[in-house]
Amino acid sequence: MTSSPRLERVTPATLDAALALRVHPHQEKNVAPVVKSLAEAYAHGETAWPRLILDGDRLVGFLMAFLDVPWAPERDPADRRSGLWRLNVSADAQGAGYGRFAVGAVAEELRRRGTARMYVTWEPGEDGPGAFYRRLGFRTTGEESGGQVVGVLDL
Repeated sequence: MTSSPRLERVTPATLDAALALRVHPHQEKNVAPVVKSLAEAYAHGETAWPRLILDGDRLVGFLMAFLDVPWAPERDPADRRSGLWRLNVSADAQGAGYGRFAVGAVAEELRRRGTARMYVTWEPGEDGPGAFYRRLGFRTTGEESGGQVVGVLDL
């Protein structure tokens, strides 16, 4: 990181850069492209929290959190969860701490909102981001969501 990274909203001025953001080709199977995330943010309204990750004027990543979403309403409608929905760090910016910054920024936002736990899902397998999330303190819950591993971090 060359300066202090920060989160910013996606605006008309930053939309094209956001849509052009690409992860390493071998990671494309593990995370949806930004265009899909922004469409989902539009469709999910208040429960989606999309943000760009900038370092100075340089776009280095994108994240999207989910806020207070019913986890399994068919089992327990009171089980509402918040967490990290997507994390895309640009291929040329990986390994510089931006992913760690993004997870910390979402955790900070969730704490500010009074949330006690942060959830994340990831594709299983050695090419998936499971080791990254475990290094940050996430533990698996034993649950799956759409074939993905569910992890939780106590805030």
